[in-house]
Amino acid sequence: MAKPNYAYAKRQRDIAKKQKKEEKRKLKAEAQPADETQLEDAVATADGTQQEDQDLSQPVVDESTDSDVENP
Repeated sequence: MAKPNYAYAKRQRDIAKKQKKEEKRKLKAEAQPADETQLEDAVATADGTQQEDQDLSQPVVDESTDSDVENP
């Protein structure tokens, strides 16, 4: 009768455990960004007002530092 190979069985259990752990980590990583955006929306609407995002496609011009403006 053949003797059971306990080292092989243990190695297979360890591999399965690592794979399961990695899958859980990936699922949590995928779910994390969605949860953060929901949290930000909840914080923005908590006081009854929602802040509008600034349009980042146009540069912001600081008019107070223009050199062509004369001070009387």
